[in-house]
Amino acid sequence: MIAKLPRRTMLRHTAAAAAILASPAILTRGARAAQFRFKLATTILPAQPLNAYARQAAAAVREESHGQVSIEVFPGYELGSSTSVMSEVRDGSIEMATFSGAILANVLEVSSIYNLAFIFKDYDQIWATMDGKLGDYLRAEIEGVGLHALDKIWNLGFRQITTSTKPIKTPEDLKGVKIRVAVAPLILSAFKALGAAPAAINFNELFTALQTKVVDGQENDLFQIWKGDLYEVQKYCAMTNHIWDGYYFFINGRVWNGLPNDVRTLIATKFNDAAVQQRQAVIDTFGPARTELAKKGLIFNDVDRESFKLALKNAGFYGRWEKRFGPKVWSLLEESVGSLT
Repeated sequence: MIAKLPRRTMLRHTAAAAAILASPAILTRGARAAQFRFKLATTILPAQPLNAYARQAAAAVREESHGQVSIEVFPGYELGSSTSVMSEVRDGSIEMATFSGAILANVLEVSSIYNLAFIFKDYDQIWATMDGKLGDYLRAEIEGVGLHALDKIWNLGFRQITTSTKPIKTPEDLKGVKIRVAVAPLILSAFKALGAAPAAINFNELFTALQTKVVDGQENDLFQIWKGDLYEVQKYCAMTNHIWDGYYFFINGRVWNGLPNDVRTLIATKFNDAAVQQRQAVIDTFGPARTELAKKGLIFNDVDRESFKLALKNAGFYGRWEKRFGPKVWSLLEESVGSLT
């Protein structure tokens, strides 16, 4: 069972920020005690490859800065839920964090556009989209809410639907199903359009919600389902690939803009490189995850994804979000994934 971990007391870095603003370039100096110390909250299960690659990048930054830049990685929910971490990285209590655009959508709606249901056919299309014009547009918009997002988004993979009551094989099977979704307006909207009864719950509270029947189902990638022990309170898994999710690497805007150029370049290079490596590492987990989940008794079934996409289209889902997001960003999306309305 996943229990909610206690929050650590967070200290603001006003002194560090002042030092950053006053500091010259550092990368040519010899080894010494860290001049810049940052916390990185990942808001993802500790076993997820993102944490290992983030630590790898942090170690490379420390080594190449001769120990003057230290980034401590806090996996899981050590520093709080995704929604609380989002608030704290925006105000600078936490300097760095990884979380989904779906979470940031509570303050910047367009950041979650890549979470539209059934828009991506494969990973090649995802990377072309998120590393291309749409990704550039979203990162520019993110700057306006006090955050800097690095260029390469991290991979969480396609999400699947699990339930304890019945298998989900057609859109009609979702009618009235109490299902947990991320605390994200766009994902909530998709399941409402399909006739389900979605409830927004943070992942660190999900196991208990399923165990106590607050909800009967949930949607997550296979790795989260496996390592989060959700198979203990779920029986069926529909391989819907309904939404792809990725984590941005966010840095508080004031902290980022106050860093020397060489430090910014070093952090961006190492963490972008790690993100690209992590993308494939996550994909490689899904085969073993499905095998292990089947051994644990989870019953899998495939679905006709186009029937779900058509149901959303007929319910006006894509049309409503086109109006909310606006024609400029919508055209960038359709340029990559094709017409949706």
